[in-house]
Amino acid sequence: MRINKGILHMLAATFFFSMMNVCIKKISHIPPMETTFFRCLVSMIFCFIVIGRDNLDWKGSNRMMLIARGVAGTTAVATFILTLQHMPLAPAVTIQYTSPIFTTLIAVFILGEQVRLIQFLFFAISFAGVIMIKGFDGNISLGYLFLGLFSAFCSAIAYNLVRSLKEKEHPIVIVLHFQLVGTIIGLVGCFFDWQMPRGTDWIYLLLTGILTQLGQTNLTRSLQSERIAITSSLNYLGILYALIFGVFFFSESYTASIITGIILVVAGVLLNVIFGKKEHLIIAEDE
Repeated sequence: MRINKGILHMLAATFFFSMMNVCIKKISHIPPMETTFFRCLVSMIFCFIVIGRDNLDWKGSNRMMLIARGVAGTTAVATFILTLQHMPLAPAVTIQYTSPIFTTLIAVFILGEQVRLIQFLFFAISFAGVIMIKGFDGNISLGYLFLGLFSAFCSAIAYNLVRSLKEKEHPIVIVLHFQLVGTIIGLVGCFFDWQMPRGTDWIYLLLTGILTQLGQTNLTRSLQSERIAITSSLNYLGILYALIFGVFFFSESYTASIITGIILVVAGVLLNVIFGKKEHLIIAEDE
């Protein structure tokens, strides 16, 4: 594999998204909707700057689909933040990486795509990995495990809506509506559950938005300059980062069951992509 700009951009995107997860976990005492609000607000500002610079119509022409994409994406982000706050870093991130499975299944109904029979075997491998991640680990609640799967499911809905909007809306307009809806929903949530950030909380909240935008920018540039089959496989370095950062930043330890589960989840998802020949389904958006 040659090292070119596309690969470097994907490596950078994976790193920025991983650091974003660390920042979110660092402020686990901040309510999830409050974190969602600040994360989306900062990214929304960047989107408006780009739209103004390029003189684009921010409203778009498929408004109901754009709003639906925003709602699905916001739900995915908020529930993922909640799992990050209550689960060890690597398992929470790994469960989110099951979203390509849901994306494939949902695409059967929304986009009329077909699923090979062997792919169901790969789905089973990944979900067996999820079961092993839970295992007998008291640090992983069954409720938050299912919440993580629900987050992945909502991400899959958002991905399919994005694909449905392909060539209908400018990419930055699609991203803007995600951040706009997330900002509004997050703000409403703040009225019901608010905790005043203190000291370094403000820095971490600001970084979640900045790192999100840096990750999205590098991800887009990577997809525009290198084959998806190569760049998307590098996306799974995010799980390796999560393992390392979990130990380094949060003194987490992982049992053999969790490590085996993570390997099974990744193997099942990658095999599904390879044999399904639906390579574009595995690009994970932040969220």
